[in-house]
Order: sequence, then C-alpha cells, then structure tokens
Amino acid sequence: MSDAVYSKWHQELEIFRRIKPCLILEGNILDSYLYPEDGTIPKGTIVRLPAYLHYYLKDLGYENIVMFDDIRGFYNSCEDGYIERFAELVRARLENRSIHAEFRGKAAGSAARLTAAALTQRKMPTAVILDFASRYVCDPGNLQQSEIEGFTVLQQASLDAGEVRTENGTLRNLVILLVNKINDVPAWFYLGNPNVKPILLRTPSKEERAEMVKGENFPSFFAARQYSLERPEFDAHPEELEKIQDRFVALTEGFSFTELNGLRRLCKNQNIRIRDMCSVIDLYKFGIKDNPWNKLNVDDFREADKAFEKRVKGQPVAMMQTLDVVKRAMTGLSDIASSTHGKPKGVLFFAGPTGTGKTEMAKTLAERLFGDESACIRFDMSEFSQSHSDQRLLGAPPGYVGYEAGGQLTNAVKNNPFCILLFDEIEKAHPSILDKFLQILEDGRMTDGKGETVYFSESIIIFTSNLGIYEQTGSGERIQCVSPDMPYEEIKKQVRQGIENYFKIQLGRPEILNRIGENIVVFDFIRPEVAERILRARIEKIIANLHAEKNIDLSVSPQAYDVLLERAMDNLENGGRGIGNIVESLFVNPLSRYLFDHGLFTGCQLCVEDIQAEEMPYTLTCSQEKLRENQNGI
Repeated sequence: MSDAVYSKWHQELEIFRRIKPCLILEGNILDSYLYPEDGTIPKGTIVRLPAYLHYYLKDLGYENIVMFDDIRGFYNSCEDGYIERFAELVRARLENRSIHAEFRGKAAGSAARLTAAALTQRKMPTAVILDFASRYVCDPGNLQQSEIEGFTVLQQASLDAGEVRTENGTLRNLVILLVNKINDVPAWFYLGNPNVKPILLRTPSKEERAEMVKGENFPSFFAARQYSLERPEFDAHPEELEKIQDRFVALTEGFSFTELNGLRRLCKNQNIRIRDMCSVIDLYKFGIKDNPWNKLNVDDFREADKAFEKRVKGQPVAMMQTLDVVKRAMTGLSDIASSTHGKPKGVLFFAGPTGTGKTEMAKTLAERLFGDESACIRFDMSEFSQSHSDQRLLGAPPGYVGYEAGGQLTNAVKNNPFCILLFDEIEKAHPSILDKFLQILEDGRMTDGKGETVYFSESIIIFTSNLGIYEQTGSGERIQCVSPDMPYEEIKKQVRQGIENYFKIQLGRPEILNRIGENIVVFDFIRPEVAERILRARIEKIIANLHAEKNIDLSVSPQAYDVLLERAMDNLENGGRGIGNIVESLFVNPLSRYLFDHGLFTGCQLCVEDIQAEEMPYTLTCSQEKLRENQNGI
C-alpha cells in the first residue's frame, strides 16, 4: 500500500534480496514486528521475525520457505505444505513435520549440506531462514573442524546460488542468517564474499512506533468500554488526540515492538484512559502509576529560594540557576525544548571553590523535591579513576566475574529512579566512564551488564568539579587561578574557561561539554558577610541541639564569638567547610572537654565567656550560671 511504513532494514532487504543470495540480519532479531502492508496477513499484524520473513517471502512468490535451528531442525510453523515441499526438494526424511539435522559438518544430512542443496537448485524459488545462527558455533575465533566445514559448505553455496524463473519474474534462492551480532559467525564467511550482505536491525524508528500507536492497533490499547466512552470527545478534538499520541511515540524511543506490545496490553489491562495513556510508560518502567514529579506542588517552589538560603548561604546566582532547571522540569519544558524525549529531568554542572555549598545544594534540592535528602545519591568519582572502574559503576559484561551483581549506579537508579544523582569531582573519573555519561545524558537510559535497561529520565544529574580553580605549570607545580578578592564575574569566567580547556583540550571530548550545555553553575567564594552568617548559623544550631537533646542552655559571649569570627575570616579560601572546621576545633572540641571534665552531661546553663585560641589545646573560659538537679545525669 502507498501509505505503508517500511523500516530501514526492510528496505535494505527489498534491495539486496534481488542481488545477494546470503543475507545476515543482525541486531534486534528477537523482537516482534508490525507487518507493513496487506498481503497473506493483514497490515499491522504483530509477528516474530521468522514469521515476518515467511509472509514477506510468500507474498513475493517464494514457493518453498523453511526455518532451521539446531534444536528443531528444519520446519515451518507458519503454514502447512512448506516443510513437505522442502523435504522432497532436498530428498530428506520428514519426521513429525520437521527434518532433524545439525548445522555442523559436511555430511550429506547436515543442515549446511541441505541448505546448500536448496540454495543451488533451480527448480523452485526457495528461502531458508537460519534462526539462532549465533548458537551454531561455540567460539567464532576458535572454530572446531566440523564448524569450519559447515560454514565452508554454506559459503560455497552462496557463490553458486541459483535463480528460478516464475510467472512474476525471476526469484533468487536465499539463505537468511539471524544473528545477535555479526561477529557471532566467522569473519572469513562474510568478509570479501560478494554474495553476502549484512543488514542491521535497530529498534523501531519514530515512524514505525507512530504506525503502531496511530494505526489500526490504536483502539486495542484500551478496554472496549473505555474507548467507546472517550472516543467521541477526541473525534471532536483530533488535535488533542494527536498530541497524546505524539508524546507516547516520543517517550517510547528505544523501545522494541515487543515492549510496545507489552505497553498496549498493560494499558488495556489497567483500564487506562486515552488521555492518560502516557502514564503506562511509568508503570512499565518503574512499576508506578503516579509519577512523583506530577505530585509536586508549584506553590512550594514559588519561594523556594528562602528555604535554600537557610542551608546554602551566599550563592544567589547558583541557587537561581538550579531552581530554573527544576522549574523547567516541573512545567514540562525540558521535553519540549529537547529533540529527544526520555532525557534526565535536568543536568547541572556545579563548579567553583571548595566548601561553597555544591554538595549541600544537591542535598537541599533532593529534600525539596522528594522529601528526603537521602534521595541524593552521591558517587565519589575519585574512586572510579581506573580503566575498569566503569564495570563497578555500570556492571560487568555478561560472563565476567560479578556481572550478575550489576553496577553501583545502575542498581541505585533501579531501586530509586526518582532521585538526584550527584557525581562528585567528575574530572577524576576515568575517560571510559565519561563515555557512558554521553549515552545517559542523550538517551536517558543505559543497559547494565545483566542486559536490563535502566532509565534515568526521572532523575536530575549533578556533576561537581574544582576545574578552573587551580592550574598546573610546566614544572608540575599547582597554582591557584582564582582568589576570594576577585569579583564573582571574573571567577565565573576563569572557572568556565578551565572547564572548557579540560574537556576540549586536555580530554579531547567537547561533545561531553555540549551535552551539559549552559547548565554550568559557578559557585562564588564565601564572602566575609556570608562567612559571618554561616558562623552564626552553626553556633545557633549547636545551641539549639544542646538544648533539645541534653537540656543544656548554652550562650556565647560577644568576646568569644569575635574570636571565632576572626579565625573564620582568615580561612575564607576553604569556604563553609573551613568555617565548620574552625567551629569544631575552637569551639565544639574544647566545649566537649569542658562538659566532660565538669560532669555537665545534662540540665545546666552555661556561658562561654572567652576562647583561648593562641596555641593548642584550645580551651574555653565558661561560667555556670545555674545548675539544675541531676546535673551528672548518667
């Protein structure tokens, strides 16, 4: 039919079956396929590949079509009469509607010999489909003699293949091998052989998926009653139906026809409405109907900057950029702006000096989105600096030790697909891991060592880096490029330049930087006024925790606070983490010592009058304003 949608591999098959007697179909061979036009079977019928080939070849006029595998021998489960004609043609014994044979060897009764006989005769147009051909040999690189002989017989037959003249023209005898990948058969069999053509079968294209969703199969996605109730509404507004169908097609990129058929059955079984048909994809991927992203309250994010400011201080630009990515995901503009659906909800590259709140920003975002900062899953990329580290992160290939355990990243996302993925110090990861991130950022999915597809479409991916803060001289000396006395715009320019130099020049992978785009978020140094707010917040938190957990009322005199503030100002290059270290060494540790030495474990009032911070051990001068009963408390 003129409106039929043909896959690329079908078009190649149509071209090369006329001129090449041996075709090798590789790739997505285990899938089922939509038959593209009316013929022996109706257009849109979903059948496995061997059956698809049978009906296609029959419609062309082939009188003799059989399948073979090492378990069943020669057979044809699609229609009667074919295996009988084949048995008569090659003079083989028929038993229980099949011809028992093995592929290996050069004996007259071997599958290779019988296939060769069918391929070289000129009595009847014949096609032999060698199914599961990847299993005919144990090791393509180390063949046994019987395996060599089998493929040699087939190679000779491909060179001597015959043609048969019919009423509708001349048909070439064909042998079609179905393999998972081309190197599952010996390279010498197809390399340099002018009569062999490999054809790659990919997952269904956008047009093929649209044919299934928008064609004759569309009503079968829904329960009959549900469909009849809703269809009049969409008949009146066909543009709304087209939007739903287009989104479904976009979200199923990379899905096989078998998976699409599974979605169809799931949609029908769950009695899903037409307007909600895209929700079945979340049900299929993650086992849930209600996507947490759809439950987010917009009002909670109108003034989210105030909540973020409580935990991440002094980073207004970084905060705005981060929240913009979230708002884009919430409004659905992430998918609209992208040509590829199914990408992660957002990608952020946090850069800048140490201790400025990069990790804290990610945790705050996780808590705000998913109600728990544990939804921020952190990976220290310095632990993945070796060439084999990608196997720890994504899972070892099948056959390798530990492949069944999966990878740390893929397991984490399978367990919790709605998360923040934080990759700390990404520049320390091995380049092979960065290659994997290309697929994750572009397609939003990854196949682990167990062959399971892991989806990243509901996560936000955050990379952190200190690139651009330091540079290495020719002598190997590491010098600092930015300092707290620089204005923020200059720091931002320097850091971004350092990131570009690393990915474009040092690593030679500008495409990784292109996937990140303009989502590079540069954090500023902790400025003096911000440092004071961070210090005050930490002291107040300690005071509040002591009161809540130990019933100790603690106060700090202005003189003691000034000592802490002076030391904090001298340590701005280390950011908020440096301020935390100051508080721990000059305040928390000596306070703990004081409480322990004086037996003040609970129920007291204490004022820190002064801090001796000139030499270690640091000590506190305190006054006990009032002691309560049971002050020893343990």
